[in-house]
Amino acid sequence: MLNKEKCWLIILLFTSIFGTAQDRSEVDLVTYLDTVETSFNVRFSYQTEAVQDLKLPNSTFEQLDQTLQYITKQTGLTITKIDDRYYSILPRTSSSFCAQILDAATLKSLEGATIQALNKNASAVTDANGFIKLALIKSGDSIKVSFLGYKTEVLKVEKLTSNCQQISLAPKSFTLDEVVIKRLFSRGIRKFPDDRIEINTREFDILPGLTDPDILQTLQILPGIESIDESINNINVRGGTQDENLMLWDEIKMYHTGHFFGLISAYNPNLTERVEVTKNANSSEYSGGVSSTIKMYTPNAITQKISGGAGFNGLSADAFLQIPISTKLALQISGRRSFADYFQTPTYISYFNRSFQDSEIKNDGSSAENIKALSDFRFHDYSAKILYDISPKHQLRASFISLNNTLEYAESDVDEQLINESLIDQDNIAFGIHLSSVINPAYDTFLNAYYTQYNIRSKDQDFSNNQVLAQTNQVLETAFKAKGTWHLNSRMNFEHGYEFTETGIRNTTSVNQPVFQQRKKDVVRQHAVFGDWSLATDNFRLRIGLRTTYFEKFNKIRLEPRINIRQKIGHFALKTEAALKNQSTTQIIDFEDNFLGVEKRRWVLVNENDIPLITSKQISLGVDYTQNNWLIDLTGFYKQVSGITASNQGFQNQFKFIKTNGSYEAKGLEFLVNKTTPKLSTWFTYTLATNVYSFESLNPATFPNNTDIRHSINTGGSYALFNNFKIAVSLNYHTGRPYTLPMENAETLPSGSNTYVVNYDTPNAANLEDFMRFDATANYSFNWDAVTAKFTLGIINILNQTNTIQRYYEVNPDDNTQAIAIQNNSLGFTPNASLRLTF
Repeated sequence: MLNKEKCWLIILLFTSIFGTAQDRSEVDLVTYLDTVETSFNVRFSYQTEAVQDLKLPNSTFEQLDQTLQYITKQTGLTITKIDDRYYSILPRTSSSFCAQILDAATLKSLEGATIQALNKNASAVTDANGFIKLALIKSGDSIKVSFLGYKTEVLKVEKLTSNCQQISLAPKSFTLDEVVIKRLFSRGIRKFPDDRIEINTREFDILPGLTDPDILQTLQILPGIESIDESINNINVRGGTQDENLMLWDEIKMYHTGHFFGLISAYNPNLTERVEVTKNANSSEYSGGVSSTIKMYTPNAITQKISGGAGFNGLSADAFLQIPISTKLALQISGRRSFADYFQTPTYISYFNRSFQDSEIKNDGSSAENIKALSDFRFHDYSAKILYDISPKHQLRASFISLNNTLEYAESDVDEQLINESLIDQDNIAFGIHLSSVINPAYDTFLNAYYTQYNIRSKDQDFSNNQVLAQTNQVLETAFKAKGTWHLNSRMNFEHGYEFTETGIRNTTSVNQPVFQQRKKDVVRQHAVFGDWSLATDNFRLRIGLRTTYFEKFNKIRLEPRINIRQKIGHFALKTEAALKNQSTTQIIDFEDNFLGVEKRRWVLVNENDIPLITSKQISLGVDYTQNNWLIDLTGFYKQVSGITASNQGFQNQFKFIKTNGSYEAKGLEFLVNKTTPKLSTWFTYTLATNVYSFESLNPATFPNNTDIRHSINTGGSYALFNNFKIAVSLNYHTGRPYTLPMENAETLPSGSNTYVVNYDTPNAANLEDFMRFDATANYSFNWDAVTAKFTLGIINILNQTNTIQRYYEVNPDDNTQAIAIQNNSLGFTPNASLRLTF
């Protein structure tokens, strides 16, 4: 018989063993993990199939580390710490994969990025902090990380075994996979497979004659793009006029392009990150220019530190800043202003004389005997942009820009009494806002709205006659666009959308003595739907699009199909582009009284009577060759533009005052050769073209176009003597533009009482002398702590070659039987220098 103590000992031992057995009964791992999450305020991430069949003895611990060690020991699973609260659970037989996916440009986390184990049915999506976990993968497997709008990365698992390492995805806009050649002419200029040309001002290196990366001047190095009179306000793309180019700044249509009334670009390059130009078949998303599309973009990413810069050259001073207010909000601002009203440099004097040589304006000095002329010219441009990332999937951007040219001019006699006082003011103010959203990995949207206003005003007061002439030209435009992009798969996209545009234009002229007033205002509203389907493989690219536009005022529908094809065969590529386009705004030119003769153009709207809708059809075929940093490109083009007005062409012959409609036909060949090395870039471009007018009501009905430049050559090179010292030189040559001679031996004709006019011969039958100009630039850069400094010296027309860019005739005031030639010359020897600091 057991004594009492032994009985109690046996009972206590039995109870202890029974109690322990009860505590260590097996439970599902999922249930156990739920209990641990509640007890220690943590969260576990795991693939359900990796843990759903596992059990372990139920046991509790006071410390989290002890609990995690217990789970690992009992199940063979690997537990990886993500942060103080989050842990991932992976099978021991799998590679321990945990990562944070970031934007390579901004280092911001990407929510919704997808990771997929190739050849396995396993994938996961990043959380709000960009973390991603994936189980059931083994060493040797490959992982594909992708996110809409970013370059896809494929990585080996064994390279990703560190605890939650960071993986950066590069935005597609920063990748160069689609670039035919990374460097064209100079660093920062690229050519894409669809024949788009991109200029990245941040990467821009050096081009002859330029001290700063003037956006619209740079375009003229490309074959098929030039200005017949050196003016930014007259960029001719494959024979078209300036108003045939669609100009967009941050998706806002702009009606003003140049400072100095056309000699330099009005867009500050320091906050214009990149420019895209398309000469033919652009996306059907865009319309409004029958020749080319030029799109300018400011930086779109929020940076994590303040950056900016300042500089000055012989014409102006400027500054810009990019300020991160928070991780989701940033501000960009820029400003540029001329300083000629305080100090005039040789650069300014050369530009002034070139810009106002065929106007009523003279530089400081005597305009006539005993008459003193004073002029004050200035320009500025300001821009700002607010960037707000609502979430990783929604980005809101708002942009503002203001461009202005102002000229004041006065004439006084010897007694300092005013004889004449004139003012001309030209500006373009615009505001735009857009929202980009990622709906899901296969679909994203873009909403855009803008308001743009262009004004040019002039006032000319003649004190001797007490007469005042006032003129205005105003453009008001609002637009809204909604676009969706459906990513059918990694190779196919379908873009589609709707756009509404309302454009109003007002023109006024008024005189006080005799009293005369003329006012005209027109409004055109357009509704458009568009769609583009694109396919891209390693060697083949195809984009097919259609834009359908309805014009409310005319009850007319216009269809605009577009196609762009490129087939790569080894180092060669064959390309085809074709498009139909239209535009409802145009410019007319009045040489007699438009805005003091300084700005001769004014915008008008189509009315389907004397100003018809302008339409174009064009096609181009080409081949290019790329190998060992060589690019050789040959393209043939044909373009026909209908609905042009004689008032738009700037005739200074017998058709000067005739109002009629017609068309022109341009065709030609563009040839480009470019060779680049790390230190050297050389190029040669040649354009052969013919351009012929057709006006049925004129006699003759066909004759050469005012922009008919038969042969055009640009050749040059840039070389880095040292890492921080570079030089560039170029030759710009083209045959002379057409002009009209007076009739030999009968140069004038009577026209009314005691009035004579020039008796012109066959229109545009003669050509000006050939144009030839050498330019050169050198720059030196160095670092000063956190600041980078660059000094640039550029010279336009280094040989001071006299180039006539326009010639027309007037009746000789001393002999009305004779005509005298009036001619305008290009810039002479024009030096310029700039100093720029960036941080």
